[in-house]
Amino acid sequence: MSTLAPPRERLDRGDRSGTGGAWRVIVLNDDHNTFDGVAFALSDVLPGVDFQAGMALANRIHASGRAIVWSGERDQAELYWEELAGRGLTMAPLER
Repeated sequence: MSTLAPPRERLDRGDRSGTGGAWRVIVLNDDHNTFDGVAFALSDVLPGVDFQAGMALANRIHASGRAIVWSGERDQAELYWEELAGRGLTMAPLER
């Protein structure tokens, strides 16, 4: 039986144009979303995140109170932030 490490936070640095750092999409822990619900929302919205990776992120959110779930270009970060918020996740403001 192999043990999978939790996924690393995405650190897409954008186009590296020197115009600033990556924008971070951060999900906060709350009392109304289940682990399954968080994992499903993350896997449904974020590319490359399957349900199992979503569960690992949900555990990180629960344990630390928050987790960066994606980072990169501002337009894409805004889109992911809106989609996750629309699915009921508790979101921190976008950070740079």
